[in-house]
Amino acid sequence: MRVVSDKAKVLYMLLLIIFLSVFGLFWLDTIGLINLHKYMNRFAKESPSVLEKAGDEPSLIEREEFEKEKQKLHDRVEELDKREALLAEEEKKIKSEREKIEEVANGLKLEKKKFEEAKKVYSGYQKNVRILAEKIGNMPPEDSVKIMVNWEDPLIIDVLRQLDANALEAGQQSITPYLITLISSLHSTDKASRIMYLMTQL
Repeated sequence: MRVVSDKAKVLYMLLLIIFLSVFGLFWLDTIGLINLHKYMNRFAKESPSVLEKAGDEPSLIEREEFEKEKQKLHDRVEELDKREALLAEEEKKIKSEREKIEEVANGLKLEKKKFEEAKKVYSGYQKNVRILAEKIGNMPPEDSVKIMVNWEDPLIIDVLRQLDANALEAGQQSITPYLITLISSLHSTDKASRIMYLMTQL
């Protein structure tokens, strides 16, 4: 009879231990102490990847919340677009009003310039009237009338009024009535009448 070697004995012992372990697990599962099927399924299935985990998929509530937030964002964008359009319209109105104001300001500047020029002309005219009135007042009345009848009526009236003002300032009687009388008697009654009328109207 052959003697079993030590290696064979060890191999038999390992096989016996494995058999008894497997048998023991099935027996424990049978009597309900362990759930062998649960453990077998756990080891049999591959671990789900991060991208395939069920927990990573959004739930219905999360999707609804996401859609609500998306709608809010869309509404906000529309509101901002409307505000931007209103601001652009207001900017156009402000620009138009600014242009109108600039036109008015330029018009006022032009009118002011014209007024200053007219003022200078009038100032020069008044200066000439004062000079003429002084010369007429210092001349013999007959010689004065000979010169004055060749003037335009407005200039005659202004010089006569200046003579009145000079006489009033000096506390003297004005020679204006006498000059008008000379114009009527020596030259033209119509011109004298017209001058007297205009002096009461202007």
